[in-house]
This record gives sequence, structure tokens and C-alpha cells, in this order.
Amino acid sequence: MAPPVQVSPLIKTARWSALLVGIIYGKRRYDHLKPIAEEERRIEEEEKKVREEKERIAKQLAEANEDTILK
Repeated sequence: MAPPVQVSPLIKTARWSALLVGIIYGKRRYDHLKPIAEEERRIEEEEKKVREEKERIAKQLAEANEDTILK
């Protein structure tokens, strides 16, 4: 097996810089998108509650309609 080759300090610096820039970019992007996702989750939760309430009312109406003595 051949001995390892010395990597240029410029290449090492560029790789580490790219890694750090990527980490910083990811953190900033996450901080930007997090409140948006929380708002979407909150809205979806409210819509789910309304939808479940409508389904419950529809189910009660269906049960009330089928339990008549005029069958």
C-alpha cells in the first residue's frame, strides 16, 4: 500500500471553511423555517379540531335520523 499523500494546507482550509459555512447556513435556515412550521402545525391542529367536531355532529345527525319510529 502506498503511503498517504500530504494534503495541501489550502485544500484543508477550504474544506474546513466549507464545513463551517455549511453548519452556519443550516442553523440560520433552521431558525428561519422553525416559526413557519410551528404556525402551520398550529393551524392544522385548529382545522383538525373543527373537522372532528363537524364529523361528530354529522354522526349524531345520522344516528338521530335512523332511530325513528317511522321506519
